[in-house]
Amino acid sequence: MSEVKVYERPKSWMPNVSSHYCPGCGHGIAHRLVCEAIDELGIQNDTIGVAPVGCAAMIYDYMDTDYCEAPHGRAPAVATGLKTVRPDKIVYTYQGDGDLASIGMAEIVHAANRGQNITVIFINNAIYGMTGGQMAPTTLIGQKATTCPLGRDAKVNGYPLRVSEMLATLPAPGFITRVTVAQPKYTLKAKQAIKKAFQNQVEGKGFSLVEVLSSCPTNWGMRPVEAFDWLISSMMPYYPLGVFKDFD
Repeated sequence: MSEVKVYERPKSWMPNVSSHYCPGCGHGIAHRLVCEAIDELGIQNDTIGVAPVGCAAMIYDYMDTDYCEAPHGRAPAVATGLKTVRPDKIVYTYQGDGDLASIGMAEIVHAANRGQNITVIFINNAIYGMTGGQMAPTTLIGQKATTCPLGRDAKVNGYPLRVSEMLATLPAPGFITRVTVAQPKYTLKAKQAIKKAFQNQVEGKGFSLVEVLSSCPTNWGMRPVEAFDWLISSMMPYYPLGVFKDFD
């Protein structure tokens, strides 16, 4: 008879809290994966997270590790400062696409270009979530948003940014990959990537970024199941999953 595996709450997960995320949002799944990686590596007491501005601004309510709140887009700069004064700590940022790929583009590019020994978890849901569904740098061509109600037009708005591919052209960053939490089979691989990104920092290898394709049913105007299906059918062709750079 096969052994029954019991899934317990990660030690680094805050107890007795209710999620503020919308039904079908991928943030909760990503949070869980980060917690599992921290627990399995045994680094809970040595980890410092940097919270973004956006839907995940209150991530510190869900994770039982030290946290700092950064101004919009500045999480990599704050993480650089923390890692510089406390190189013995594991420092990571958790950022959305509006935070990282728009106002924070300079910060993420320079942190990557320095090969900063930090871990970046980048949630890409192709829209501004917390502020009402405006077009983000990652919004797809033809995708509707409050600031482009007829759909994104490349001639007017430019093309969606592929952040992972762009950063992978730099010589310094070591591990850059794109995953998703759209289905269980993808979530398992996302967990492996996130754990590897933290392990890289433990080993002092340098800059690691995991881009996580996620859903935003509320601002996409979809039901949760429909949103995950749309992510697979529409986002993944433009944002293909895979490893773009690796230390190994």
